[in-house]
Amino acid sequence: MAKSNYMAFLHDASQVIPQERIYTDELRRLAWGTDAGFYRLIPQIVIRSSSEEEISELLRLADRYGLPVTFRAAGTSLSGQAISDSILIVAGKHWEKYSISPDHEQITLQPGIIGQRVNEILAPYGRKFAPDPASVKSAMVGGIVMNNASGMNCGTHANSDKVLLSARIVLADGTVLDTGDDISRASFEATHPNFLNRICELRDWIRANEELSARIRYKYSIKNVTGLNLLPFVRFDDPFDIIAHLMVGSEGTLAFLSQITMRTEYDYPYKASAMLYFTNIKDACRAVVAMKELSNDNTSASEADRKIVKGAELLDYKSLSSVEDPVYLKYKQEVADASGLTAVLTETKARTREELEQNISVIEECLKTFSTYIPVHFTDRPEEYSKYWAIRSGIFPSVGGTRQPGTTCLIEDVAFHIEDLPEATADLQQLIARHSYDDACIYGHALEGNYHFILNQSFSTDTEVKRYEDLMNDVKTLVVDKYDGSLKAEHGTGRNMAPFVKYEWGEAAFETMKAVKQLFDPKGLLNPGVIFNDDPQCHIKNFKPLPLIPIDEASPAEKVNKCIECGFCEVNCLSCGFTLSSRQRIVLQREISRLKQSGTAPERLSLLEKQYRYPGNQTCAGDGLCSMSCPMNINTGDLTHIIRQEILPKGSLGYKAGNFVANHFAGVKSSLRPVLSLANFGHSVLGTKAMSSITKGMHNVLGVPLWTPAMPKAYSIDKSQLSTVNCQLNKVVYFPSCINQTMGLPKKSPVEQPLVNKMISLLQKGGYEVIFPKDMDKLCCGTIWESKGMLDIADRKAAELEAALWEASEQGKYPVLCDQSPCLHRMRETIQKMKLYEPAEFIYTFLRDKLVFTQTDRPVAVHITCSMRKMGLADTIISLAKLCSTHVFVPEEVGCCGFAGDRGFTYPELNSYALRKLRPQIEASGITIGYSNSRTCEIGLTTNSGIPYVSIAYLVDQCTKRIVN
Repeated sequence: MAKSNYMAFLHDASQVIPQERIYTDELRRLAWGTDAGFYRLIPQIVIRSSSEEEISELLRLADRYGLPVTFRAAGTSLSGQAISDSILIVAGKHWEKYSISPDHEQITLQPGIIGQRVNEILAPYGRKFAPDPASVKSAMVGGIVMNNASGMNCGTHANSDKVLLSARIVLADGTVLDTGDDISRASFEATHPNFLNRICELRDWIRANEELSARIRYKYSIKNVTGLNLLPFVRFDDPFDIIAHLMVGSEGTLAFLSQITMRTEYDYPYKASAMLYFTNIKDACRAVVAMKELSNDNTSASEADRKIVKGAELLDYKSLSSVEDPVYLKYKQEVADASGLTAVLTETKARTREELEQNISVIEECLKTFSTYIPVHFTDRPEEYSKYWAIRSGIFPSVGGTRQPGTTCLIEDVAFHIEDLPEATADLQQLIARHSYDDACIYGHALEGNYHFILNQSFSTDTEVKRYEDLMNDVKTLVVDKYDGSLKAEHGTGRNMAPFVKYEWGEAAFETMKAVKQLFDPKGLLNPGVIFNDDPQCHIKNFKPLPLIPIDEASPAEKVNKCIECGFCEVNCLSCGFTLSSRQRIVLQREISRLKQSGTAPERLSLLEKQYRYPGNQTCAGDGLCSMSCPMNINTGDLTHIIRQEILPKGSLGYKAGNFVANHFAGVKSSLRPVLSLANFGHSVLGTKAMSSITKGMHNVLGVPLWTPAMPKAYSIDKSQLSTVNCQLNKVVYFPSCINQTMGLPKKSPVEQPLVNKMISLLQKGGYEVIFPKDMDKLCCGTIWESKGMLDIADRKAAELEAALWEASEQGKYPVLCDQSPCLHRMRETIQKMKLYEPAEFIYTFLRDKLVFTQTDRPVAVHITCSMRKMGLADTIISLAKLCSTHVFVPEEVGCCGFAGDRGFTYPELNSYALRKLRPQIEASGITIGYSNSRTCEIGLTTNSGIPYVSIAYLVDQCTKRIVN
């Protein structure tokens, strides 16, 4: 396309879209050129859209200038359907509205809502989102529907196509159509009569062709997302229903999906699972075929509801080996060849416990005709069956984690008709082995005949590319020619299977798909190259490079080289949608590393490093929550610390300053107290409004840390408290964090005592003698230096702290309490030989039976810090709060607060973005106070919520009395 066309488009688009949501710089174009698949295209322009009106105008502009457009939601798709070398329009963070029908059986959704979030919304009503892809915790509704992503339980009976009721779309010419709205339908009939007539012509032509109609029904009797969705033409008469359902699986090639209304699904309250083990894969598949036929005798229920077995996940021996399944390991010791062992993770669900028990009995009776390696055992205990599902979930990261550096991990998916399952599965296993994919494994949704196979693949040589090409050609022959199955069952056609759509479907069906494409997108501007691609080798072009980032193998940051760029991390990345996401930081650092190592394009390298500084480094909170949703447990914060370390090498001025602070820590802290006192004096003299205005201006112009009314006054521990000895039987070593040793209460505080004083009195109320480590004012956990990239200084400070705590605790005899959860998290990572606690866990573990709790009816908010989530203590602080209040509110979609140590002072915009959803929830709930266990987090929470946040220790103290013996 002519550069002038893009310039003209950009000029016109900037009249509609604010400049901060239009990206044309080298850095962000590269960052957005990656999705979860193994292809890469670099867009010319990236636009973050926020409304249907914007989309409509952008499509009109694209039509005017003849420029291709691709839509993207979460970017977790696997087949190359969410990337573009033209204009990429993102519909994510600004597209999260929803509404539920009064009976909770319908939900209307915008495309940017995470699938798991929909389940959280529906859970209180006993309903759920029917599609259940493995990526449901990260994928957005728009991507789930437009790819017809299904999953373990929804099969073909409850996928997006079957539960969709209506769709609101924006066509290529900018027209908005709501198929569920009478006024919109009438308007469309008036403006687009030829369009509707053509839909009806295609419908009637298909139905008149009995062979084609039968083929469509047969192909969609199993999972199939190869090509466009033709099933609506045989299912529906109304052209508007056909239009709505054509959107499902269209991968953005027909229109933009701005809203969808779907039926919700009943969420069975009673569930049980069993891990069944068979000594050969064919027997395992025959058992699945038998279990699929099992139904109860409830004639009033739907066919799907009557099915007794709701899920059956097959895991071949390599899958079991990858996760070190204990049963597999035992079997391997007993036989010479363990390659036959196959597991089937089976699930049944019911409305009552009696029904569940009956289901289990029916399944067990069915399985008596099969020989299993170990006896069949179902469990309805979540703590037991969750372990089975953890094994299932662990296959992908385990296999991916063992791949050779620089290779990528591919997941292909196919489907067979259930009657072909035993033979087809064995054939597929042999085919993969023939192509020497020795670490590949097969697993997946056997109940639906849908398998995934994982390949660790390099594309660095022509030989490796040819091996992959030969494999896919043989897969095509096996799946299509021998079994007439689906080459893509749920991952979308994308670029990966575009060359094979016609081969799978045949001439008549493919020409029908092309006719639909021509009708919706006559200029071919919507996601070109996806589904329809004239290049027979498009699936082996534009591979995404995965160069290594040179990091010491001993560093925790080394894990980033295992990243497959799936995007699962982004749901927990607080800067995603603000600057860059954790995935994008890795993508960019890989390219920067490649340019450094190759020595090519030094100007581009310099440009990327410069552009990376603010969005990549300065606005990364380094909180590590990204690791909690990453299949490989990668903490991008570790990478950021390495980058900061390179910026501040030993001998640099910044490093020397950090080292000076570490060596003179007590004195530096003392020097900060007058600064806090001066700020408090200014606040008292000028008032909140004037002080805020002046300090905001100073922050914007001079870059000084931002003052807010939540800023605390100076504080020093009363030395007399340090020598208090009660000679109690119970003792605790209390290390007040350096923050709480220095910072007291803000000018307007709902509590009267600084935290250290309150913590001492609470511990004494619980009958504990408080012991303080020596030279406490010199001690620190090292988080300050770690966050700045001075990792050696951080470790040195942690070692100093460990020695002092070891002495104070009499070599680990007494528990150690730190009042700041982020500090405690780092202490646990660096100090292994003592029992370390933050306030919530210590109180819940040691003081709960020593205090009398009286609940207050006052509603309270609780913020769970990122460190508490990483330590697995989220439930602990909530449970503690519930001992104190009858109404505990945990705001939804609020993860890391973004204060990140001192980053909330220096980059307050990050803190504000992270907490953008907090204040509306607080105001709607009528809550007047919040609690947490991190002083710096509480400053940011207070600033952005409109209510004060203080330590959970204050709530406990307020609601408890000493037990009188």
